[in-house]
Amino acid sequence: MARMTPEINAGSMADIAFLLLIFFLVTTTMDVDTGINRMLPPPIDPNAPEPPPVRERNVFVVLVDAQDRLMVEGEPGNITTLRERAKEFLLNPDDNPNMPVKETTEIEHIGEFDVSRGIISLQNDRGTSYEMYIAVQNELAAAVREIRDEVSRQYFGRRFSELRDEELVNAVRRAVPMAISEAEPRDIGRR
Repeated sequence: MARMTPEINAGSMADIAFLLLIFFLVTTTMDVDTGINRMLPPPIDPNAPEPPPVRERNVFVVLVDAQDRLMVEGEPGNITTLRERAKEFLLNPDDNPNMPVKETTEIEHIGEFDVSRGIISLQNDRGTSYEMYIAVQNELAAAVREIRDEVSRQYFGRRFSELRDEELVNAVRRAVPMAISEAEPRDIGRR
């Protein structure tokens, strides 16, 4: 007598595999590339008048060459002191005539405030390493962020990132604009 081998019902196996696939797709996180958050300027209107010239005293020049050497205002610089130098430039606490002009502006929720006309000009060499480029960007952005935090604490009692009212956020942005100008990379160290 031949013995019959019982069959295994595999119909529900496909359902189980499908459910497991859906489970892993839903619960798995994917790494997303991140970048530098920057708002690009609008396109230049060809009919717009020529912009007024920027005074040299209002420009803080930062150069990074192909060997990742930093030049700040024509002198060798250091990434560890860049943030403080940028803050000092933008704040111009002693009204130094060689540093940026401050213009008294009426800002809603703040009142009269001396807004710096300082601009940080960043220029990189084409051979600058990505790590140095990001480090310089981070230090310059941190300088502006720290000044905004100081203003926000002084007028609203909390850090800039903690402000929830859009009007207060805009008031601090008007008081401390993000004035970082980045030129197209060129060959700085190879002249």
